[in-house]
Amino acid sequence: MLLNTFVSADSAVVKTGGKVAEMIKDGRFEELGQQSLTWGIDFLGKLAVALLIFFVGKWIIGKIRKLADKIMSRRQMDIALKGFLKNLLDIFLFVLLVMLIINVVGTQTVSLAALIASAGLAVGLAVKDNLANFAGGVMLLFNKPFKGGDYIEAQNLAGTVQSIGILYTTLTTADNKTIYIPNGPLSTGNIINYNTQTTRRVEITASIEYGTDVDIVKKMLLDIANRHPLVLKDPEPFARMTKMNEDSIDFSLRAWVNLNDYWNVTHDLNEEVYKEINARGLVIPFRQMTVHLANSTEQNAN
Repeated sequence: MLLNTFVSADSAVVKTGGKVAEMIKDGRFEELGQQSLTWGIDFLGKLAVALLIFFVGKWIIGKIRKLADKIMSRRQMDIALKGFLKNLLDIFLFVLLVMLIINVVGTQTVSLAALIASAGLAVGLAVKDNLANFAGGVMLLFNKPFKGGDYIEAQNLAGTVQSIGILYTTLTTADNKTIYIPNGPLSTGNIINYNTQTTRRVEITASIEYGTDVDIVKKMLLDIANRHPLVLKDPEPFARMTKMNEDSIDFSLRAWVNLNDYWNVTHDLNEEVYKEINARGLVIPFRQMTVHLANSTEQNAN
């Protein structure tokens, strides 16, 4: 069908060009002027009709978008899915509007249709990689590894999901930056969703110098966790020595909290552990370097 369109367009152009050349050759300039005026009026009339259809169609599309938005809001649809469907609806409606304009203006615009078709083919070849992103967006909506408002980590990036678009998924970072991740790699890569579970585990590491009584440190850490009102009793807090470093021994305190309390409890426990270490006179070791200067060593030897 596309080939037929190009053939028709070429025939129309050749026929028109032949008439113009014949008029010029015969010196029929008055007839050429009248014909040009007729063509110009015809073109302006069709252009006016096309513009009228475009603006009316654009107004109708706006009404349809508002209606669709109300329906999706009434059904309490996920914001990520709403964004994807709204983008898809926009593309469909505008393509439909362009096709309507071409059909209403008439068959004389077949060359315009051929031009649009060839431009569409060129654009399609240029953006062929984005087809994978479109397919990735569809897979994300079907598999639902996350929804709008979830905090996720993917493609070495992290943020709160705002919407799933036709080609990109939009995230907002904790410091209010906007991230656009292509749907293709996102749908096939690893995704960490921090909002699927109702609880999370807080883990605090305390490094103490060698020679410290292990049982004293364990009891101190458990007392700190049990005193905090937001730490869950089930599962119980856990505190044990977990590693022997070159300069210190490491203790881990693990406590379970509700999802929304994770960061508050993490900061609180870190502060309380530091305060208790200082209050009990325990020592947090840190790396030290002793430098011996060669000249000073020789002078001391003499």
